[in-house]
Amino acid sequence: MKFQALLVYLLLGVAGTVAQADDRPNIVVFYTDDHGYADMGCQGVLDDVKTPHVDALARSGVLARNGYSTAPQCTPSRAGLLVGKFQSRFGVEANGQPLNGFDRETTIAQRLQDAGYVTAQFGKWHLGPGPRILEHGFTHAFNQNSQRPFSSNITLEGKDREMSQFPPKLYHVDACSKAASSLIERYKDEAFFLYVAYRAPHVPLDAPQKYLDRFPGDMPERRRQALAMLSAVDDGVGLITETLAKHNLTEKTLIFYIGDNGAPLKIHKLDAPGGGPGWDGSLNDPLNGEKGMLAEGGMHVPFVVSWPGTIPAGKVYDHPVSALDVAATAASVAGLKTNPGDLDGVDLVPYLSGQRSDAPHEFLAWRWVAQSAIREGDWKLLRGGDREYLYHLGRDIEEKNNVLSQNPEVADRLRKKLTQWASELSPPGLAIGPMSNAATGYFDFYLDGKDPGAAAAPRTGRAGPTQETGGPAKKRRATKRRESAQ
Repeated sequence: MKFQALLVYLLLGVAGTVAQADDRPNIVVFYTDDHGYADMGCQGVLDDVKTPHVDALARSGVLARNGYSTAPQCTPSRAGLLVGKFQSRFGVEANGQPLNGFDRETTIAQRLQDAGYVTAQFGKWHLGPGPRILEHGFTHAFNQNSQRPFSSNITLEGKDREMSQFPPKLYHVDACSKAASSLIERYKDEAFFLYVAYRAPHVPLDAPQKYLDRFPGDMPERRRQALAMLSAVDDGVGLITETLAKHNLTEKTLIFYIGDNGAPLKIHKLDAPGGGPGWDGSLNDPLNGEKGMLAEGGMHVPFVVSWPGTIPAGKVYDHPVSALDVAATAASVAGLKTNPGDLDGVDLVPYLSGQRSDAPHEFLAWRWVAQSAIREGDWKLLRGGDREYLYHLGRDIEEKNNVLSQNPEVADRLRKKLTQWASELSPPGLAIGPMSNAATGYFDFYLDGKDPGAAAAPRTGRAGPTQETGGPAKKRRATKRRESAQ
């Protein structure tokens, strides 16, 4: 009898141990803010940027050369990423619009939380009040994005506290990284989803001196600040990936590193004193345009995916992919059941792992206020107010040559697809308002080649070769590196 009791006890103990071991993959999403396409070392565009940990992440997985955000602005791009549906389907098209539609949607965090994942948000939220982050599927929130008090229900050490204002104890980028690392330590035996949304290199530019010291030499101070803030982000990526490795979680963790939209250049890249509004110091080279445009510079962003052991290392992927794919991929790898219409993205793992060789998307499409665009393969149709442009991105990634008049049949086909797609949005249509003065100026300058005028950019403030990218020699070196990486 005692032997039988002991056997039952041992079996129950084994069963309990098995039940506690969650073998579902962890998911980490790094989301940067106003981070230009050029500013990752692994892109091979510029040689002043230093991102060794992000570069290592790309070497361990996939660098997506044609990764896209869902909008050229902060709030809508974050709404689309977290819900996994194009944000204009639920009325969050631009900054400043009501968030009622977002509040009614189910985020990927909520889906994962309902399935038993530990979920946590760090850094910039931008989708409503900080204290309400927990209502959108997050177990924990650490909403620091500046050096002011912020909403949090955990400490830097990952310990629970009541959701309330918490004083800053570290630089906001470093604090988010530290808190995320602490939660990995705490939940290393459970499945977790971490959304690490650094407010960098978005203005106000506020890098501590230790990061600025990494970038000596002659350059615009705003460029130095951006590089320094991105270096802090890179350190955070290193800390978090090292913590995963410490607990043998590297091959159990799917990681995304994505920018929310392109860098704001304000056309002239003025090196204005201070760190307030204006150019954030980041660069979109070789892409044309900037934040606030559906030109490539506005929403063609840094995009890295890593899952060692599942996704082969050292791959450069050229098919277009979208931030909408994050939720669909996370739901799939976590084994979640979703219904048709729940998500607009696709599970990227079969494509990035080589199981499938076709393109993940027939096309990608966007609408942002008065602008709309569609990319199908290498063709892109872009509309802004009553202006229309057609580019072949395979030959003209810089969007310098509008070939609309030479390819009317291509434009017609893409316009019909874009119009059909836009008819499903809320409200329907190719635009929901007129072009703003800023957007009009951007289209004039970047796409129509008009001089923005001396009044808009005093001669002393214009960004010359050394202010922008270091001059022709550096551009030639960057071009060679891009060619060798492809």
